[in-house]
Amino acid sequence: MTLYKEDDYLQLSGIQHFAFCKRQWALAYIELQWADNLRTVEGELLHKHAHDGYFSEKRGELIISRGMPIHSSTLGVSGQCDVVEFRRDDKGVPLFGREGLYTVTPVEYKKGKPKKDDIDILQLTAQAMCLEEMLCCNIEYGYIYYGETKHRTIVQFSDELREKVRRLFNEMHQMFERKYTPKVKRTKSCNACSLKDICLPALNKTMSVEDYVSQHVNEDEV
Repeated sequence: MTLYKEDDYLQLSGIQHFAFCKRQWALAYIELQWADNLRTVEGELLHKHAHDGYFSEKRGELIISRGMPIHSSTLGVSGQCDVVEFRRDDKGVPLFGREGLYTVTPVEYKKGKPKKDDIDILQLTAQAMCLEEMLCCNIEYGYIYYGETKHRTIVQFSDELREKVRRLFNEMHQMFERKYTPKVKRTKSCNACSLKDICLPALNKTMSVEDYVSQHVNEDEV
């Protein structure tokens, strides 16, 4: 089993971008280019309400942790959970500084409504896998709360989902190590992408963004 060093950790949230579009992920996380659109701004506002710094509160038998830092040396990632619910249960695990045993349930907050693809589900599954490694426990399910429906959707963490998360992170590490940005593969999703004006899907089918910018800078200088 490969164990990654902390310096080689990728951002856990990147799996959502990678599953949506590998080029988008590479532009944002390898080339460090980003642009906000209405969707990303609304998403940031929703997450700001979910957590503003790491803290927890207790409600009876329930402990609610917001903005909890998480990591996994086997996946080579680190990130943050919007919410983790710890419910007192004899079948749970011990928590440092707390009496009793607790079950662990991650909750991710998203704007909009449930998607037809699994990009949100993969992110939540990755969070659960990090928590399992950190707390030496097994997490069977979690929830995604959607701002538009104002309703929680349960996610069962199947073996298939876990394997897909491992495979995607492995591919992300390989691409990051190579500093490789995939070429454009134009789809209907390009129109809604926040990096559309950086990616230039209609024009930039053969050259990298870096080459495109360099070419136009040289033209201006001439």
